[in-house]
Amino acid sequence: MMAMDGKAKLQMVSFQAPKIRLLRNLSIEASEGMQILDFAVFPEQEFDLPIFCANFFTTPTTNIIVLDLNPLHDVINRRDYKEKYYKSLMPLGLKYAELLPWGGKLTSESLRFFSPIVIWTKFTSSQYKHGVLYSAFMDYYKAWLELMEQAAEERETTQIICNREAQHRYLTWRAEKDPGHRILKKLIGESLSKDLVRSFLFNGVDELGTKTFLDYFPEYCCENGTINDKRSIIGKSFESRPWDTSGEFIGSLPSLNEGRGLS
Repeated sequence: MMAMDGKAKLQMVSFQAPKIRLLRNLSIEASEGMQILDFAVFPEQEFDLPIFCANFFTTPTTNIIVLDLNPLHDVINRRDYKEKYYKSLMPLGLKYAELLPWGGKLTSESLRFFSPIVIWTKFTSSQYKHGVLYSAFMDYYKAWLELMEQAAEERETTQIICNREAQHRYLTWRAEKDPGHRILKKLIGESLSKDLVRSFLFNGVDELGTKTFLDYFPEYCCENGTINDKRSIIGKSFESRPWDTSGEFIGSLPSLNEGRGLS
């Protein structure tokens, strides 16, 4: 797809495979050296695997990076889930946390969708840093593939329903609040960008469940019933990594799970 300016080019590809509901990638080559990669892998609902997530925004001078195995379930309060998928990956996370330092303020609302091994970083472009980032991407993706190979299919109906709702909640958040939407609107217009977000980038948001954004995140409801367009309602952000070297959360969060009574 070509952007409205006739210069930027958007390329999209997607796959489905055993255990994988959707693997999809959006890459954008724009004018003045701007490049974007939005790569994600979503598991089938019979598996509680994390969601592989790579969001890279780069210009000739600046790079803004998020790379993670986004937890399907809560890793701050659910020790069982954290240890199941992240305990063995902490050495990998610590390695790249040193090479690609924390990128500054991250809102409480966004934090609930990240794991203890998340790479959230900003850096000035250099061949060395790009090499480190490429290695991190390959290592994280290989780690996810190994988890997928080992994953056993869930047979319990209640757990499958729980997995499906957790993925739908994730998709609902990303489809509404993902910061990349502004760039897409600028490149291809509001109508096409909305369709790209809901039918491709976060495919499943209209199929995996019927709950709305405000059902999951009622704290964003304005007095007139619309969704507050702010990214943060709580107003709390983390300027440094809020996990210690063993993956224990050392920050303090208001009641993120309930979404009510936030201050």
